[in-house]
Amino acid sequence: MRVLILGGSWFLGATIAEQAIRKGGAVSTFRRGRTGSEVAGVDSIRGDRTNADDVARLAARGPWDLVVDTSSYVPNETLALARALEPVVDRYLLISSVSAYERWPTEPLTEDSPTLDCPADAGADYGYDGDPGPSQYGFGKAGCERAVLETFGTARTAILRPGVILGPREYVGRLDWWLRRMQRGGRVLAPGRPDRRIQPVDVRDVADFALVPGLSGMFNVTATPARETMADLLGSCNEITGNNADLEWVTDEHWLAEQGVRQWTELPLWRTYAGAWAVDSSRANAAGLVTRPLRDTVADTWAWLQDGGASVEHERSAELGITADRERAILGLWDAVQLDHCGA
Repeated sequence: MRVLILGGSWFLGATIAEQAIRKGGAVSTFRRGRTGSEVAGVDSIRGDRTNADDVARLAARGPWDLVVDTSSYVPNETLALARALEPVVDRYLLISSVSAYERWPTEPLTEDSPTLDCPADAGADYGYDGDPGPSQYGFGKAGCERAVLETFGTARTAILRPGVILGPREYVGRLDWWLRRMQRGGRVLAPGRPDRRIQPVDVRDVADFALVPGLSGMFNVTATPARETMADLLGSCNEITGNNADLEWVTDEHWLAEQGVRQWTELPLWRTYAGAWAVDSSRANAAGLVTRPLRDTVADTWAWLQDGGASVEHERSAELGITADRERAILGLWDAVQLDHCGA
């Protein structure tokens, strides 16, 4: 199979490239070459997806059986690119996001849930940011989906909507942060209920699913059923890094939010909304998605970090994490709340 990856030097794109090569595919990547690193064995084509001449030069290098688009954010750019590639590509697989849904993260979701309304020719400034949603990022992803579907049709299009992807080379650094925090030890602010079900998916499992032969349709990509918990995640991080930490579960999430702790970023992967970890992926399971145990993802990410791995510099990684002083202060306040409850 001839595979073209738009991107291919970071996290998911690089993992798809590696696994396609491992499966015997002939893999090309199309990227600017400014960040990330080249995957051994790929045919690297330099260019910018926003430059019409670069895209025309790319199309002349076809044909391909499959294009995997890991770097699609602006609908009108995706529309122009899809139109240029349509004559030389059999199938187009777009990496979208659960953020494309109208009601993420507030309500449980299936593939039949409504997506944000964004035209295929929208620019980068379309939409708005709400709290807890929607986001301009989500509007953009919804518009990119429409652009590909309008160009390739449903039979030649696969759209993957992952939730949280973790694993080696994660550029946001959410799992990296928790591993480093557990390694430092001491009292750790563990947010919310330890039995809260969560659904992160390993990057290698997403890559395997993207390469299922003949895949077409819309698919949520999360660990379904949600069989693992926050306690499984943080406990695995603690165990694998040496059991240095003492987890203090702050179970009153309303109280924690009142302290101004930012969900999703200041304490990575903590979110209280009902739909954050309620994304059904049974359709993907039926089509071939298999997800590994969360502990394996944690262990392999730690091994990668210990071997010198480091997250790609990215603006989102700068948002992550609570400072040591602030963590101690909140835990001190929580101790006082517990004492008051005992006294009462």
